Amino acid sequence: MEGALKLKEISYLHAEAYAGGELKHGPLSLIEEGVPVVIVAPKDDSSSKILGNLKEVKARGAYVISVTNDEDVLRESDSSIKIPDADVDIYPFPAVVAMQLLAYHVSVLRGIDPDKPRNLAKSVTVE
Repeated sequence: MEGALKLKEISYLHAEAYAGGELKHGPLSLIEEGVPVVIVAPKDDSSSKILGNLKEVKARGAYVISVTNDEDVLRESDSSIKIPDADVDIYPFPAVVAMQLLAYHVSVLRGIDPDKPRNLAKSVTVE
């Protein structure tokens, strides 16, 4: 969810975050040729299901970018950000850093200054 938020905030691209188990409840209908799909896939008990989702979106023509430490997911992805192996309880920390860096670089590639996001308050000023 943090990665989708950062993509919206600093690169001005529409992004949504879904749990892997929810792919068939709507998001899959939006997948077509060339649509980028970012998959955060830790090597854990959910690996086989996430790999199945990856193959489903690729079969529909998606361009898959993975953030993972799982070799099978790395092999199936079009692009990837390999993160270090970590205990499942701390896996979100390296994953969120990778997602923030992805958003930063997408913003820069689009010619947008990520240090000056538009329409975002730096603090809560009203209720």
